[in-house]
Amino acid sequence: MRNKVRCLIIGSGPAGYTAAIYASRANLEPVLYEGLQPGGQLTTTTEVENFPGYPEGITGTELMEDLKKQAQRYGTEVYSGRATAVDFSSRPHKVTIDNEHVIEADTVIISTGATAKYLGLPDETKYAGQGVSACATCDGFFYRKKTVAVVGGGDTACEEATYLAGLASKVYMIVRKDHLRASQIMQERVMNNPKIEILFEHNAVGLFGENGVEGVHLVKRMGEPDEEKTDIAIDGFFLAIGHTPNTDIFKDFLELDSVGYIIIDNPTSKTNVEGVFAAGDVADSHYRQAITAAGMGCRAAMDAERYLSERGL
Repeated sequence: MRNKVRCLIIGSGPAGYTAAIYASRANLEPVLYEGLQPGGQLTTTTEVENFPGYPEGITGTELMEDLKKQAQRYGTEVYSGRATAVDFSSRPHKVTIDNEHVIEADTVIISTGATAKYLGLPDETKYAGQGVSACATCDGFFYRKKTVAVVGGGDTACEEATYLAGLASKVYMIVRKDHLRASQIMQERVMNNPKIEILFEHNAVGLFGENGVEGVHLVKRMGEPDEEKTDIAIDGFFLAIGHTPNTDIFKDFLELDSVGYIIIDNPTSKTNVEGVFAAGDVADSHYRQAITAAGMGCRAAMDAERYLSERGL
């Protein structure tokens, strides 16, 4: 375990591991800390069918293991542990791991990802990977000609419902309020889609099924005198109520948007702090795909290499 490194990578999803592959091949001798969820969000996905190079598909866990092995093959040092504090006020940058070990780094690549928001129902955990998903683009393919439900009333929920309507036979939108929060164009899109049915003023309170999700328990006008309980049969339950970027420890130093995503100087991965770069879902609220995260990891490593080279570090 080194106390001083040229390139420190925080996070171990597709962005972190791809950054490590490129950084190690450029002789930056990177050190990567895996964080709370080694392998990132993808390890909660059972089958990944849209990552190039795997014609038969691959599990998210196996894909991340492959990327990790590739990074290590070129010399990346991978450690378990998470960054708990940073000091980007002077160079070299300082990152504290697990509240005790301080590492000085000439460059830092942040790939700490984002966490999907869930309703907090015990059934969401029970049926994880068995009908519960927070990514329609990742998992929608498995629900062709089936019935699914999307929870949420914003632009993301409308986008997910529209995407799923191209695959599923029926899409319910479960909306807590009596209106959609989405932009007008997105509202019109779902309302004019014959496959989408919007259930306004409905709360999902549980899921049921033997070997996976078979239905959802709903309460209409919850807490009102005319409250009504109902069940609908579904095969898939999609959460579309937003993501929380894992950026708490960086907020005193880095420029973040209103939700907390790191603002980068596109098309580069540069943040507002010299020598600090961001890649993957921590800086991308739009695409949120393994392949786009990997591409950003590549950019971050190349940016870090140029930064070090220009300064003779």
